[in-house]
Amino acid sequence: MFDDFTMIIHELPPRDTIIIPIGDVHLGAREHMAREWETFCKGILERENVYLFIGGDMFNNGVKTSVSNVYEEVMRPREAKREMVRMLTPLRDRILAGVGGNHERRNKDVDNDPLYDVFCKLDIEERYRSNLAFVKVRLSDGNRNTPGDNRPCYTFVLAHGAGSSIYTTSAAARPERFGMAIDGMDCQITFHTHKPLNAPVGKIKIDQQNNKVSVVPWRLVVGSSWLNYAGYAGQKLLTPTVHCKQEILLSGRGKELKVIQ
Repeated sequence: MFDDFTMIIHELPPRDTIIIPIGDVHLGAREHMAREWETFCKGILERENVYLFIGGDMFNNGVKTSVSNVYEEVMRPREAKREMVRMLTPLRDRILAGVGGNHERRNKDVDNDPLYDVFCKLDIEERYRSNLAFVKVRLSDGNRNTPGDNRPCYTFVLAHGAGSSIYTTSAAARPERFGMAIDGMDCQITFHTHKPLNAPVGKIKIDQQNNKVSVVPWRLVVGSSWLNYAGYAGQKLLTPTVHCKQEILLSGRGKELKVIQ
């Protein structure tokens, strides 16, 4: 498995590009939105210039010590892996990067990560990281003589996330704090809280070379889940969240990043 700090680098055609963050699918859970997930995967194949970031908890992967009830799982772990491979095989060239989540890490006692197994089966092991993925996407025609402004480059930090709160803004506090520790990032994407969020954030940058102080923008995105409201969410009195469409738009004409939610 590759080290978290080994950057994942992609060079894509110089045109407007969409990246969709996907995580918290929880395949195998009774609450999993199976029909919506299948429709989404098939729909990606019908769109050009659309790519995916995979953010963990793709499986529910219930065990007896889980908060969720393992006896309510609708798939055995081996069945869930086989099904995920079936769904993602047509999309393997669209997957830019992936990280594991806490549901995949439930198997740490036996050093097994079902999502890593899926990436290996898809023969894209080099795009998987256990905890953090640092990703650079350059929209380029491959001509190094093209001026840099015409070859926009975007940097991402992808993580599953941690922590919880019943309130959306509080749930975003930890990802935002972590993002402040990273320089040179255009967008940070996390999941875990099941509370989708898209927020522009800024940090102060001191340019010693040019003796300037400026505010540098970055984007905080918390991904949506693919679960209906039921199970331990109600048991723990967690407030319902709504599955929503999230797309990160990268301009191919000049550096500009937008998020649709």
